[in-house]
Amino acid sequence: MITPAIPANEQERLSALRSYQMLDTLPEKDFDNITALTASICDTPISLITLMDTNRNFLKSHHGVDLQESPRDSSFCGHAIVDNSEIFIVEDTLKDERFKDNPIVKEQHIRFYAGVTLFSPDGYALGTLCVFDTKPRKLDQKQTNALKALGSQVVNLLEERKRNIALQELQKELQENNERLKNFAGIISHDMKMPLANMIVTSDILKKKYGKNLDEQGLEYLDYLKQSSFTLSEYVTGLLEHYESEKTSQQSYEEFDTHHLFEEIVELLNISVDCEINLPENNLEVSCNKTALEQILINLIGNSLKYNDKDKIVIDIDCKKENGMLFITIVDNGVGIEKEKLNEIFELFTTLGTLDRNGQKGNGIGLSTVKKLVNKLEGDISVSSEVGQGTTFEFSIACQ
Repeated sequence: MITPAIPANEQERLSALRSYQMLDTLPEKDFDNITALTASICDTPISLITLMDTNRNFLKSHHGVDLQESPRDSSFCGHAIVDNSEIFIVEDTLKDERFKDNPIVKEQHIRFYAGVTLFSPDGYALGTLCVFDTKPRKLDQKQTNALKALGSQVVNLLEERKRNIALQELQKELQENNERLKNFAGIISHDMKMPLANMIVTSDILKKKYGKNLDEQGLEYLDYLKQSSFTLSEYVTGLLEHYESEKTSQQSYEEFDTHHLFEEIVELLNISVDCEINLPENNLEVSCNKTALEQILINLIGNSLKYNDKDKIVIDIDCKKENGMLFITIVDNGVGIEKEKLNEIFELFTTLGTLDRNGQKGNGIGLSTVKKLVNKLEGDISVSSEVGQGTTFEFSIACQ
């Protein structure tokens, strides 16, 4: 017996092999199907997919034998991966000096071997797709071509597994980074709320106590300080709502009627402008995540109030329940949204540059939070709009 040679690039080859994370893995149907098909096409009792490790030949798939691995120094595949031919063939092992006294030949009476090397895209020999027989024989051209084609398919499967592993690792990393970002945003937001509240209160105290000693410009500075603090406070509140929306979406179902919910929200908004809100005619009894739905409606109706330049604001609300889903439509007569920007409005921190009724610019958090909540509640949301005429939001959430 002649022991197989070690490839010149052995360390690089082993590194490439281990990058697939396939050694010592359980059998998989995709690989087993290939060895079964290979044995059938080549008319052999044994077919293997092997991966050549440091001192052993790991059998990823084994058709016709019940082995998980074999020693490298007596393996036929060890010779195959250093051979330069497209397919390494031994037509009669007893007539080949390399194999005539090989333990596999003597103990298992192997007389024929054919193996195609599995090369990684970088050219490293990973192992083989091979067949064995207990009698001397040859492969015809169709069998040879099939063996090469099936070998390529094995490499494709290995590459697919490698890509899946990379995607899973990336997904895990993204989830960990997102969790760290959520925690950071939550801590920072909570820590900022109190100083901002102090700034707002302090500006009022300064204006009340020292306002008579300040000129018009000084008073404007205090108003600017207060307004900026309010804007930043709203931004912080929006961030907290966005990153806590996952917790909100996990709350349990609660029974309520829709009219009562809409009336509560209108009262919460404390509307101080000329506004007509037309509620749905039908009052529905529903059971769903009420807390999340309230947050969605407050954001959407609040936007209809803020982004409206009409003397009289008109908001029409409609809702219906079908097939375990609650569908709600909110239509306003506000400033509208340009068509080319409709696809952007649900992205976090995306602002359209439009000033609200009080001359303030949005922070790009509210609608992103709305979409996140809707999706978490197994629903969907869409928007249509015409500049100067108004905007329509339609969304659905799961309910009972």
